[in-house]
Amino acid sequence: MDILPILSTLKRHKTAAGLIVLQIALTCAIVCNALFLIIQRLERVNADNGFDEDALVTLSLSSMTRVENPEPQTQADLAALRQLPGVAVVTLTNQYPYGRSSNNSGVRLTPDRDAPSRVVAGHYLTSPGFIRAMGLKLVAGRDFTPDEYVANSSLDNNPDPRVPAVIVNKQMADRLWPGESPLGKPIYGAYGSEPQRVVGVVQDLASPNPGSGSENDRHTMMFPVQPSFRSGAYLIRVAPGADRDAVLKAAADKLLANSPGLRRVIRDQDTLAKLRADYYRQDRSMIQLLAGVCVGLLVVTAFGIVGLASFWVQQRTRMIGTRRALGATRGQILRYFQTENLLLSTAGIGLGMIGAYGISLLLMSHYELPRLPFAYLPVGALALWALGQIAVLAPARRAAALPPVVALRGG
Repeated sequence: MDILPILSTLKRHKTAAGLIVLQIALTCAIVCNALFLIIQRLERVNADNGFDEDALVTLSLSSMTRVENPEPQTQADLAALRQLPGVAVVTLTNQYPYGRSSNNSGVRLTPDRDAPSRVVAGHYLTSPGFIRAMGLKLVAGRDFTPDEYVANSSLDNNPDPRVPAVIVNKQMADRLWPGESPLGKPIYGAYGSEPQRVVGVVQDLASPNPGSGSENDRHTMMFPVQPSFRSGAYLIRVAPGADRDAVLKAAADKLLANSPGLRRVIRDQDTLAKLRADYYRQDRSMIQLLAGVCVGLLVVTAFGIVGLASFWVQQRTRMIGTRRALGATRGQILRYFQTENLLLSTAGIGLGMIGAYGISLLLMSHYELPRLPFAYLPVGALALWALGQIAVLAPARRAAALPPVVALRGG
């Protein structure tokens, strides 16, 4: 179809055409960036963080009376919890994913204290059974042996503590020793002057704050340092088929009854599944907000196109009648309005792509977000082209259905 008559007509309606172009451009710029942010948030919310969170519950206690040596009470608690029905594995840790604590340490590959840290990694203190409780997969090496575990309380007043071993996640191993086996390699900086040697590598171990984007989110390590009930949290893996909530309640009751003469209160108790839901609540709210913005903008743009096309059909009734009288078919009238919309949409999309890139640079500079990938621009363009063609279809069909005589009289 010859577009010169269409361009000539649009020149006579510059204001209306310019407004619809700007509306499409604004929608394109915002929707492209919003879709990118939505996809990012969805990837974060749906990420597999490498452990069996659906089978885990956790609880921690505070003591209302002073305890000089908490280790016997801690071991009694572990023994009591293992006897509960529905409990598969019990362990103790200083922190867990989606929790309130975030303990990290910088590590070096040399004993030089002045050397900069090579990585900052999530620092897990663990008691026996941690790998089984979390459902982690060892991809190299082994778990800690019983003789490697030390009590965390014994390290508090030790100026040069000795911790012999460490297990790291695969990302940390690949970062520190790319292309090499990490087994037996030393790291420094976490405890004392002596190194901790890598005895195992797990496929993945989530940080306490997964999805944060920081370096210690990618790199994590475990040490055979056993917390006490005062400095750690009990982590329970529920047996298949057992009721998590029932096991959690029974565990809380057991711990409170397991310390005669020692007044304790439950500080926190929850399932890891609920903690995850709470942890990602803001992300889900952001997804809903951005999706609502996208839908709202697309609806407003669609109504704008429909309104403008309907107005132009009324204004061009005589032109439509003349073209029909000269032999134009309904299909040609329909294509005329669709082509006109396509030209306006293309102009708006072109401006919108520039705007989308500008918004992306603004977000990068103020919020440290990654740059908008190029692939989102054609996706946004296709969506707006399709939206424009669908929106203009009804007014264009009404124009094409006008009989020539009626159209000429209407003019």
